[in-house]
Amino acid sequence: MTSAEPSSPVSSSAISQAAESQAARADAFRQMHSAGAVPLVLVNVWDAASARLVEKAGARAIATSSSAISWSLGFPDGSHVPPGLAFGALRRIAAATRMPVTADIESGYAGADGAFDDGRLRETVAAVLGAGAVGVNIEDSGGARLAAIDEQARRIRLVRSVAAEAGVHLFINARTDTYLSGQFGDSAYEETLARAEGYLAAGADGIFVPGVTDLHVLHELSRRIPAPLNALAGVGSASVGELHDAGVRRVSIGGNAAKAAYATVSRVAAEILGDGNWSELAGSPSHADMDALFSRPGADQG
Repeated sequence: MTSAEPSSPVSSSAISQAAESQAARADAFRQMHSAGAVPLVLVNVWDAASARLVEKAGARAIATSSSAISWSLGFPDGSHVPPGLAFGALRRIAAATRMPVTADIESGYAGADGAFDDGRLRETVAAVLGAGAVGVNIEDSGGARLAAIDEQARRIRLVRSVAAEAGVHLFINARTDTYLSGQFGDSAYEETLARAEGYLAAGADGIFVPGVTDLHVLHELSRRIPAPLNALAGVGSASVGELHDAGVRRVSIGGNAAKAAYATVSRVAAEILGDGNWSELAGSPSHADMDALFSRPGADQG
């Protein structure tokens, strides 16, 4: 029996072109955070189909949701999904779109507190870059308490170093859970500013403060933080225009799009298994429409 022929190696010119394309997407994504008429609005995705649908709807960039990816793979949110599965989802998402992609890497899939592993964080960043992504969200939670400012800043410097070695100006969106965790009470505002200062000094490009819905607080944070401010939005949140007026440069919805999709599955199943009615299926895309999303991967289907 003859051995299989080795696959053809990727040419150095192809590698160079891919690197140049990724660098160009990184620069374009960075520019999207500049002050302008509207913030960068991100509808977070979890698989290739959701990425293509969001791109088709007119998105300027694609952001993943760690919670949505975890649920789609059968795990609860909070660094429970095996990193290899998360990276596989990211690769499929990035391959499905020409848009800049930013990845939610939770706390880096590298452990928490005293068990944090720098090598695993390096592997995470390498996997993100290898998938073709040009940005990350990295959070200071992931343990019983938020990481100390100095420790989280050290991790951000490590992310920046790995990206620099790869020649990609990765957009590091530093998430702080000062409000979302409820750990700081009345001092959450001051703690947020202190963390933002430390994270930006370490190389972060933007600051993400989920859990804040008060426009006055967002305005004060945007005024005091010398970097693009990211707000988390959903049902009951201020409008994109109101967030823009408060100084927010980036708006994302986390796992909310996935929740809406799964709510549709729940309604369809309840109706069909209940009275056998098919009305909840009305308005669905056709089989051909779904196939067309991938007839030319990464290309605009119009």
